[in-house]
Amino acid sequence: MIYLELLIAFFQIGLFSFGGGYAAIALIQEQIVEIHHWLSMSEFMDLITISQMTPGPIAINGATFVGTKIAGIGGSIVATLGCILPSSIIVGIIAYFYMKYHDLKIVKSILHSIRPAIVAMILASGISILLSAIYPDGNFNMVLCIIFIVTLVIQKFSKLGPISIMLLAGVVNLVLHLI
Repeated sequence: MIYLELLIAFFQIGLFSFGGGYAAIALIQEQIVEIHHWLSMSEFMDLITISQMTPGPIAINGATFVGTKIAGIGGSIVATLGCILPSSIIVGIIAYFYMKYHDLKIVKSILHSIRPAIVAMILASGISILLSAIYPDGNFNMVLCIIFIVTLVIQKFSKLGPISIMLLAGVVNLVLHLI
């Protein structure tokens, strides 16, 4: 039964994740944290962090991680297949029709109209994660807020890559917790 739940949950994520991984974060959170309670919000934030540091899309990495945690190797396979199956089917159908009708003005208009919704989904996910990070357990955490602001400044004005910045932020947080 858990395999079917994993398949359906990640099939829905794969089906409605237009715009890539960042747009999928809100859907992943809803399925695995709010509906099924497979992860806590803290574990979910760790999942997003790890998914960013490992190769591959966030949704696929998330599916593999959650599937493994919930039902072992079989669960990771089922969850990952559930996540990629809708995209495979949809892309095949769209590719066929796009090749046939790509010059039509309405097709170009529809693709252009989807962009604002994708940006809104990415923004909503970012705000949700930011609020969860600086308000863990409902209490404002000034240290995490300062680390966030400093990492934004470092990213903007230095040539450090994202992985280096994440590692630096993690080390700073660890040192501050040990003091």
